[in-house]
Amino acid sequence: MPDQTKPRRFPPPWTVEDKDTYFIVRDHNGQDLAYVYAEDKRTGARPLTRDEARRIAANIAKLPELVGSVRPGETP
Repeated sequence: MPDQTKPRRFPPPWTVEDKDTYFIVRDHNGQDLAYVYAEDKRTGARPLTRDEARRIAANIAKLPELVGSVRPGETP
């Protein structure tokens, strides 16, 4: 069983892989971090457009840079 007290690491850079109807955000080691789904005509839901899904995935991939840019105790 993994040590629950040790925080997991997801090393940058994070990348976005474009699939047919979704995008995958992965860390440097290839660990899947997020799936962002776009247009899927089979559902009755109002899905994201491909552009919206791509932009969200791209912004998720920027998180390590944003988190690292402000240190604890500093003002942005």
